[in-house]
Amino acid sequence: MSATLPVPISPVVLAWARQDSGYTSERVAERLQVSAERVSEWEQGRRSPTFRQVENLAKFYHRPLSLFFQPSLPSITPLAAEYRRLPNVRPGAESPELRLAVRTMSARRETMIELLDELGGTMPEFELSARLNESPADVGARLRSALALDVTAQLNWPNEWRAWAGWRAAVENIGVLVFQFPKVALDEVRGVSLLRFPLPVAGVNSKEIPETRIYTLIHEVVHLMLAMGKEEVPAEREHRSSGDWEAVERFAEESASHALVPEDALFRAITDARLPQNDWDIGDVQKLARRFKISALAMATRLRASGVFTWAKYRAWRNDWEAWVATLPARKGGFAHPVANAIGRAGRPFVTTVLEALAANRIDSVAAARHLDLKFDHFEKLRGALLNHPGEGGSDE
Repeated sequence: MSATLPVPISPVVLAWARQDSGYTSERVAERLQVSAERVSEWEQGRRSPTFRQVENLAKFYHRPLSLFFQPSLPSITPLAAEYRRLPNVRPGAESPELRLAVRTMSARRETMIELLDELGGTMPEFELSARLNESPADVGARLRSALALDVTAQLNWPNEWRAWAGWRAAVENIGVLVFQFPKVALDEVRGVSLLRFPLPVAGVNSKEIPETRIYTLIHEVVHLMLAMGKEEVPAEREHRSSGDWEAVERFAEESASHALVPEDALFRAITDARLPQNDWDIGDVQKLARRFKISALAMATRLRASGVFTWAKYRAWRNDWEAWVATLPARKGGFAHPVANAIGRAGRPFVTTVLEALAANRIDSVAAARHLDLKFDHFEKLRGALLNHPGEGGSDE
């Protein structure tokens, strides 16, 4: 088949693939260097794209090439039937980047379940639950206990990256898949959880700095606990008012802050650092946050939860904080090796399971490379990274 000749694809599938991926005709046209009218003609069946153009569409939409030659639409669960309700994200109107991130994380979860079944392996069941009529302090303490993270060890972590690795490993140990997703704007989504059991997913935006990733991760785990307690359902079925949902978010924030910083450790650190009882400034909160390797905003939330900050003081501090952050230069992204990216995005449990399935001949090298989004040439380095750096949590993408 010539790559430059028109091919008989399914117009209805072509239109569906674009819409389900969240793209406008104009954006697709720009990517393929054709007119928006030409894209519309393809989707209406009035013209046919060339084979090379169909290949480019498949890559752009992250879909198998064979899909476009099927006569009918595939049966796919709506994305919003999997993820929790997100602030400022309307189900069905997610950005293309967020749609791809959710699809990728959902596919990894399904792959993990299939490979564990093939290998006869098991993973800890996520059994924690929470109810909105509980105290956030009690929920946070219960989560902290399940994670089995010692406060002394937390205070002695050498840096924020090591702290992120420690929290991530602890969450993975209680039966949650922790994935990172790239390319999604922070002002759209910082974190998302997939309310699927077993093996629920907590996803963290890799544009976050490490200490902020920690708070985002624990926040998402609290949402998973609420789902286990029948207090949350996926976004597609979530019909609470904005005000009621805001209360759920505040509950998750406070519970997460209590899990990150136990009460006695908080006040002991305040005393040891000789921090003020009133008139906290940005530097005071940053100093305390660095002690626990969390973000200043997470620490301010923690201070509010324990009454050190009133709501008025918290709002004033946060306004000052956001104004100060706005003056900072844009954070430059660093380069990470593909192996670090693979581990950072997919997590050690998933990467290890894929490699075990490959070694046991349950999958071939092509499937393994696809699951990890990593060229097979890098697999030896990947195995070495897992053995030589067992405590690291991935890259800064």
